[in-house]
Amino acid sequence: MIRISSQFDAGNIETVAVDNPADIQLKIRLDNESAFFQWFYFRLQGAQNEPLKIRLLNANEAAYVDGWPDYRAVASYDRKSWFRVPTDYIDGELVIQHTPEQQSVYYAYFAPYSYERHLDLIARCALSPLVVEHDLGATLDGRDLTLLQVGDGAPEKANIWVTARQHPGETMAQWCAEGLLERLLDGNDALSKALLEHATFWVVPNMNPDGGVRGHLRTNACGANLNREWQTPTLERSPEVYYVRQKMQQVGVSLFLDLHGDEALPVNFIAGQEGAPVDDAILRQETQFRLDLMRANPDFQMERGYEVGKFGPEMMTIASFWVGGHFRCPAMTLEMPFKDYDLKPDPVYGWSPQRSITLGASILHPIYEWLQCA
Repeated sequence: MIRISSQFDAGNIETVAVDNPADIQLKIRLDNESAFFQWFYFRLQGAQNEPLKIRLLNANEAAYVDGWPDYRAVASYDRKSWFRVPTDYIDGELVIQHTPEQQSVYYAYFAPYSYERHLDLIARCALSPLVVEHDLGATLDGRDLTLLQVGDGAPEKANIWVTARQHPGETMAQWCAEGLLERLLDGNDALSKALLEHATFWVVPNMNPDGGVRGHLRTNACGANLNREWQTPTLERSPEVYYVRQKMQQVGVSLFLDLHGDEALPVNFIAGQEGAPVDDAILRQETQFRLDLMRANPDFQMERGYEVGKFGPEMMTIASFWVGGHFRCPAMTLEMPFKDYDLKPDPVYGWSPQRSITLGASILHPIYEWLQCA
């Protein structure tokens, strides 16, 4: 007998029908107090060597319908290695077809980054003598919002801020942050040592732990889209942004990177402050940052990205625009794909946690180049 479950960290699915392995019918659950949904993550038991056809019936009502064409879901038997499985968007439904080799298999929108792994990352980093752990405050569900300070915070040094996973379903953002932190704390890495001679890093690896545990795509516990809260955050609705903004104003920001995932575009790209009232000199620094990252990692590209003016009147409520405008500094959003990177595809894993980690490590190169010119 087939059984579907999702009562675990980041789980999200509603069961409609599971009687027929060739016609399993499911729905994605909405974020709490929100119309957003797209993230799914569930366990299927009892179908070893059985050809499955899994239909997500409400895919055509998801937040980003253009994210479904050419997308493939991920699957895992051990929740460590996630591989892509055949997936099609047909008549408004996302259809996954797979024959599991084990009795238990997990399916997800992208490789999950669990809250336990988040806590392990914080604990591992905090063991380094280079790190000061800051507890900024509690989320609405009572979880810790943790900031990692890497470096001594000397006033003459640049303050490099990196935030990740404002949108909790964009788990590639935290995989990327993990890669950046691991390289930054590598005592044998000459580039990391050189960076910390001139800069202090302030990293929030998970801006939205409540949304992550709840299985949300885009919002926190009360349904707030944190990346639209930066102009006027409140403790009642968006304490995560409130606390981070407060700390930024205390120590300053010289350069800001916000890590995300994009549902539709099958590429890695950076959105800067084009279209905002910003000095041309800052825009030139952001362009150079992109060029330096592309040289450091060919998984990054500059031909495709968001069109200028995409966000309209919401612009100054977004992290990169608010931070860049307030601190008059380069402030950029790095986007990674849920789909595979179409110019450098991987038929087995697609865009993956490991490639996100590697991209995160390579971000130190353009930061170093920026520091040489700042």
